[in-house]
Amino acid sequence: MTSTAAPFQPLRGRLKANVPLAPRSWFRTGGQADWLFVPQDEEDLATALQQSPPDMPLTVLGACSNVIIRDGGLAGLTLRLAGGFAQIEADGDGLIAGAAALDSSVAEAAARAGMAGFAFLSTIPGSIGGAVRMNAGAYEGDMASLLDWVEILTREGTYQRLPAAHLHMGYRHTTLPDGAIILRARLKAQGAEDPALIQEAMHIMRAKREASQPLRARTGGSTFRNPEGHKAWELIDAAGCRGLRHGGAQISEKHCNFMLNTGHATSTELEDLGEMVRARVLAQSGIELQWEIKRLGRLSHPA
Repeated sequence: MTSTAAPFQPLRGRLKANVPLAPRSWFRTGGQADWLFVPQDEEDLATALQQSPPDMPLTVLGACSNVIIRDGGLAGLTLRLAGGFAQIEADGDGLIAGAAALDSSVAEAAARAGMAGFAFLSTIPGSIGGAVRMNAGAYEGDMASLLDWVEILTREGTYQRLPAAHLHMGYRHTTLPDGAIILRARLKAQGAEDPALIQEAMHIMRAKREASQPLRARTGGSTFRNPEGHKAWELIDAAGCRGLRHGGAQISEKHCNFMLNTGHATSTELEDLGEMVRARVLAQSGIELQWEIKRLGRLSHPA
């Protein structure tokens, strides 16, 4: 537990100490945030960043859909963007979406406007900030195919607009300055299309996802990246890990690149299960799986 003496001057947003994070995580596991700040607007966020000590750890949480928050919680300052940070607006041949805008909401806005290329976002359970940061993708689409520019705040609280060409976007990776906090992104449509056809395509994508993935469970989405030339789930299945259990954590029977909290798992059990799978896949195939899920925070509770 951290001290309740705030390290900041009064801010207009909500600042709280020792906030449980498990209710915010899709896995429903994890410890507390030493400090959780929900800024009222960009100026409020910049003020908090400018006041925070340079050595204070900083974590930004989005939808918490592809994250394991470790049982020891998050040190320092944790930011959660909401409210005005979720705005979506039309901008010529594209959309400008706030970092907190849900991917599915952006897909729906693009569909209503007849903007092509956004449909894959309807299947990704996260927000635009996280999607940009990891170059999220599905169904042969990814953020690199849409991104025009991204606006950030630096760790020091200064604004920058970065063109997509400068971000070296690759498979599940975007190069951003250390400590950068994404504010919004401009996404450029891949031409125009009948809104009804876009809605039909999204319906088909969502139905495929529902049929193949354990969407009704406590899960964190795809656990491991697909190695070049391979599918992670096939390697996991070949290593005999489908349905593998460790404590309250389990590899899904339905899609074995998904981990599940079966009811009372800890983050440690989930992470340990993932490492067990990596070891078995390496032994069976010689391929070392790389985590796609972000693992954040301390391994154990602070004294």
